[in-house]
Amino acid sequence: MTGSDQNGTRLRVLAVANQKGGVGKTTTAINLGTALAAIGERVLVVDLDPQGNASTGLGVSPEARSRTAYDVLIGSCSLADAAVATAVPGLSIVTANSDLVGIEHDLISDAGRPYKLRDAVTALAGRARANPGQPSFSYILIDCPPSLNLLTLNALAAANAVIVPVQCEFFALEGISQLKDSIDQIRATLNPRLEIQGVVLTMHDARTSLSREVADNVRAFFGPKVYESVIPRNTRVAEAPSHGKPILLYDYDCAGSQAYIRLATEIIERERQTKAA
Repeated sequence: MTGSDQNGTRLRVLAVANQKGGVGKTTTAINLGTALAAIGERVLVVDLDPQGNASTGLGVSPEARSRTAYDVLIGSCSLADAAVATAVPGLSIVTANSDLVGIEHDLISDAGRPYKLRDAVTALAGRARANPGQPSFSYILIDCPPSLNLLTLNALAAANAVIVPVQCEFFALEGISQLKDSIDQIRATLNPRLEIQGVVLTMHDARTSLSREVADNVRAFFGPKVYESVIPRNTRVAEAPSHGKPILLYDYDCAGSQAYIRLATEIIERERQTKAA
């Protein structure tokens, strides 16, 4: 869902999704959000995973999650009211907890259940237009759970585009065509404007032939949709969430931080091309 305020700020919604777990979705969402905020964008991360890892990774303790994505989806509060500021200037998060596990049951009789997040995004864009003097978000990044459930459907129905992290390991190619089919199905039913913004190769180990082979196969499948920037397997990236910090705050100079900065630059360039089109 794209909206513009009266100052010309255009809200872009990007879902970080892959039906496979452990591919770096959360790490990509929080570090991309940090990198975008560092170059002056105002970013809102929406944590849609009941495990709440994005919330933890951005330093929001479980006790501080009084209003969560669950409350937004059931309509008891807005995205703006649920947003919590992080230690990164310009970066906020709508947190998550295990309440999200029950969302399918709680919305079972609601015919509009796939569109709850889209409606909340529309309301956020409307609020920005109604208050042109107030700061407004330019990006929403949605961290999706590792399955095509109601939460992911809400993310894809609300999004302009999808960023797909793909892990450079043996089983990574499993389900890639299934994911693309799912995105095509969402485009045909819930969101005709949905597109793949790009595919990011994660946990890449340049020393192994397997990583290189997987990277080559993914590039052959998705072509120019695959970003040139590759996220390396990096101990510091793995450590950062346990300290409640994005890698750019935890260790700015490490290889993982620099890779996410390059990735953010690529994504911004693609976004500029999209906006100019």
